[in-house]
Amino acid sequence: MKLGPVQAPPSLDSIHRSDSRYVLLLENGSSFTGWGFGAARESAGEVVFTTSMNGYPELLTDPSYRGQILVIAQPLVGNYGVPVPILNSGILENFESENIQIRGLVVAECTDGMRWDSWCNLSTYLAAYDVPAIEGIDTRALVRLLRIHGTMNGIIAPADRAHSISTWEEYDSENFCLETMPLQKVVHNPEGQSTVAVLDFGVKHGILRRLAQMGYRIARVPPTLGVDALLSEEPSGIVISNGPGNPNLLSDEVGFVKELLECRIPILGICLGHQLISMALGCSVTRLGYGHRGINRAVLDLTDGGKYITSHNHGYAINFRSAPVSSWRPWFVALEDGTIEGCLDDRRPIMSVQFHPESRPGANDTQWIFERFRRIICATAGKDIFPTGGR
Repeated sequence: MKLGPVQAPPSLDSIHRSDSRYVLLLENGSSFTGWGFGAARESAGEVVFTTSMNGYPELLTDPSYRGQILVIAQPLVGNYGVPVPILNSGILENFESENIQIRGLVVAECTDGMRWDSWCNLSTYLAAYDVPAIEGIDTRALVRLLRIHGTMNGIIAPADRAHSISTWEEYDSENFCLETMPLQKVVHNPEGQSTVAVLDFGVKHGILRRLAQMGYRIARVPPTLGVDALLSEEPSGIVISNGPGNPNLLSDEVGFVKELLECRIPILGICLGHQLISMALGCSVTRLGYGHRGINRAVLDLTDGGKYITSHNHGYAINFRSAPVSSWRPWFVALEDGTIEGCLDDRRPIMSVQFHPESRPGANDTQWIFERFRRIICATAGKDIFPTGGR
């Protein structure tokens, strides 16, 4: 089933609330027993947690969660149901992609809550997309375990089948971008005055919404089509999108990005895009212990000392000490642990952020980054200069 305003909502008669015990089993042998809801089946993936307190429809449809079992630390989830999808020029206004992307959901308590304008409730929504979930476990203990021991693989399964599980999928070894990128070019807002090309690894629709609001024609081009397909759009600017999985598997895509960096076209990298640009310039990327996933994480702007609350969803970070390109310098760092959260180039119109400036759900502190990108596009089109500091 695909999201869209022409689709009939799932029948409320199809609500699945299992009377069977379910287990979340982790690869280190830890287990948490609760009750199943959503789809009645087992599912494996990398177990990660988010501290987001709202916006679960956006979280579940975020392509960066592909291949993962999501633990929501907020204790009560589902209280406002799932909204009716709103589509504008092919861009979803209230979801981040056309499908649920996670492999499983873990919550302390799921409610069958509905608003007057709800499409369905959370359990029905998960069942419609064949995604299992578990409730009734101590998510505080689970999050604490993941913080101490780090992200690990796991499986949600009926309790009577969990004992037979002997193999684990290795999240780090699979290229999940192949499951989230479009198969061909997609154009949004075709009447826009100039084109921004999105190198699409699994772009969040929030990024597309922001670009459309700025009046751009948007051409989403998967990396499988090659550099020439993207440049044939004659873009005024390029956005290298977010996406799921291990960036160290994307050697061909890093080569693609390296070619784009030589084109003198303004480039904005977001999340995975930030990592790929940095890798193309010689940085290495390493796995974080348990990642940054939440909508209230503070970053510091190194150019002017500004502090901002931002939305994050990443399990990897760049190692800047390995960068041989002196013009590529840190822009933002996380106040929590010093992780580099953005970079600027002093010689070329290139910028990147590890967090999500489009912010849905989350704070709006850094939406000015898109305006900065627009000014760079305008300046580059008129003369070979561009702004380098602050807003």
